[in-house]
Amino acid sequence: MTIIQAINLSKRVQAGDGPLTILDNVNLALNGGEAVAVIGPSGSGKSTLLSLLAGLDEPTEGEIHLLDQPLHQLDEDGRAAVRATQVGFVFQSFQLLPGLTALENVMLPLELTAQPDARSRAEQQLQQVGLSARQRHLPSQLSGGEQQRVALARAFVTRPRVLFADEPTGNLDRATGDAVVALMFDMRAEHECALVLVTHDQRLADRCDRVLTMQEGALS
Repeated sequence: MTIIQAINLSKRVQAGDGPLTILDNVNLALNGGEAVAVIGPSGSGKSTLLSLLAGLDEPTEGEIHLLDQPLHQLDEDGRAAVRATQVGFVFQSFQLLPGLTALENVMLPLELTAQPDARSRAEQQLQQVGLSARQRHLPSQLSGGEQQRVALARAFVTRPRVLFADEPTGNLDRATGDAVVALMFDMRAEHECALVLVTHDQRLADRCDRVLTMQEGALS
């Protein structure tokens, strides 16, 4: 079953000397449970593609269908509703709220959608990533690896059907990054969710079912 489909997807922005094409006529299909890595040099459009597929940004042209929803036809509230319960995110910069504890960060997506048992579900996810003893710590009191494990717990606590990961090991040393990656793939397998992974790390890309290359806004 196809759960993500991009059709003739383009993204242009206005630059000082005229329009700048970031993505040019990209087509992509992803099946349920499949893991796809997108690699390519910096500035090639990888992160823009991920943002469009996840409904975080709007395309200039083309169609995006995510979980049977036409994202290109929805406003921001509509796209947010799709993301809220069925999509997880892991970013290079962790994106934890600094004023919330680890537990509160993981509880947040459940509370925003008024789901039951938010605390117990968040505690269970933190236990799964090995951070039960750190759940009352603020992000500033955690190491980079611990922060990314909190981010993984937050991403999976809603039981998503798709995980979007943008350079998840970019701010981690190799050993810590390897541990986080192993955990991410284990959790993905347990939840049977699809994965769209943007990375510079060929070793990480090779763990996916398919590897696609982005060059100057085009996908191959």
